[in-house]
Amino acid sequence: MSQLDFSTRHLRYFVCTAELGQISQAAQQLNITQSAVTAAIKELENRLQVRLFERHPGGMVLTHAGRLFLDHCGQILNSVAACRDLGLEQEDVHGEIKVAATYTVLGYFLPFHLQRLAQLYPNLKIHLVELPRIAIEQGLLDGVLDIAVLLSSNVQNPQLRVHSFLDSQRHLWVGPGHRLLQQAGVDFDDLRREPYIMLDVDESADTTLAYWRAAGSELRVVLQTSSIEAVRSMVGNGSGISILSDTVYRPWSLEGRKIHKITLQSPVPAMSLGVAWRADQDFSPAQRLFCDYFIHRLA
Repeated sequence: MSQLDFSTRHLRYFVCTAELGQISQAAQQLNITQSAVTAAIKELENRLQVRLFERHPGGMVLTHAGRLFLDHCGQILNSVAACRDLGLEQEDVHGEIKVAATYTVLGYFLPFHLQRLAQLYPNLKIHLVELPRIAIEQGLLDGVLDIAVLLSSNVQNPQLRVHSFLDSQRHLWVGPGHRLLQQAGVDFDDLRREPYIMLDVDESADTTLAYWRAAGSELRVVLQTSSIEAVRSMVGNGSGISILSDTVYRPWSLEGRKIHKITLQSPVPAMSLGVAWRADQDFSPAQRLFCDYFIHRLA
């Protein structure tokens, strides 16, 4: 290999370590040894001739070069995944579908898959709208919408069929140097006195209150906001903590402060993503194609 050659394996190990901030956690998620992650990162740094991480006792912190490289890695890995499927799909399927998505799904999950669908099915035309869950459910029942991609864990309507394809785990977010990073185990009792930054989109506030009550704990909410970036910044600046799903997790605030994830000892319900449609609906080929993409490729 030439000096700049590296594999997608190197990129996956690097991205996972950057997102989790610790080689041990990356190795666990990737189901490989820590030494394999360490070796891949070292080889990547040697080939790029830059230092991607600063090694600290609390974990791995991206350098400026590492942050720049991370921005490109997602695009590279997504492009490789899309290329694997080129030429394998039913390009002759024609049709139009009306699709709705909620705020979180559209902002943090769906755009890449829309691009991938456009590459795989060039004759499939998708009309997309962003709506809250209640409006989406009514639109599906009225026939105004064909399919929705939403937080399936929030849907309870028996007139709708729902298929979940992704369970996004929820973790505690804390800023750099937070006292909880030094504890061997963290649970709700440790959070009682902590200022809490409450995200309030896609019914997340109701969900948060429900599992806190189930744990027998009370929240000390200092801010309730619809801005995920505001939550990220305040957590990074040490103004509070939050519990959010991995779908919306990013390791850095806008100010460049590290956001650390902690797994709570008590179970926290996952945020499930899925597709939904009217239960008595007969699918057109275009609708079936769209639905099968998420059910069979992502489940």
